[in-house]
Amino acid sequence: MRPITQAAAEFLATKRIAVTGVSRTPANHGSNVVYQRLRDRGYDVFAVNPNADEVEGDRCYHDLTSIAGGVDAVVIGTRPEHAETTMRECAELGIKHVWLHRSFGGGSVSPEAVEYGRQHDIEVIDGGCPLMFPPADDPGHRAMRWMFTLNGHVPRRV
Repeated sequence: MRPITQAAAEFLATKRIAVTGVSRTPANHGSNVVYQRLRDRGYDVFAVNPNADEVEGDRCYHDLTSIAGGVDAVVIGTRPEHAETTMRECAELGIKHVWLHRSFGGGSVSPEAVEYGRQHDIEVIDGGCPLMFPPADDPGHRAMRWMFTLNGHVPRRV
């Protein structure tokens, strides 16, 4: 296991990132915030929602397999009961970096998904948010990172 800061830096050094759970009705939905920020910071970011063809004014993909050229990393922002299915898809596609989003509450973290990913040589970040770490961070997310590290919602090591 290694420090979260090192794993986050490697995750955010990738340039093609899919974000699952991006909603057609954003209203401060966590996946939408992550999607928008990564897009605004110049990442090739892909929205994934099996029930949408467009979100945030962009094309939306129904699954990871549908993304032409694939992705290097995935942020899982769905309910935890869907996380293992996505993790299995990541393993099948050879994706080696997966972040299970969590800030308030349980977020998307699923113990089964974490275990499956790690058994299949995927670097799994099980909590927190990519927006809590540079170069995608902001002062508010940095403050949340500090607070959520104390309560265990951001792991210290992955």
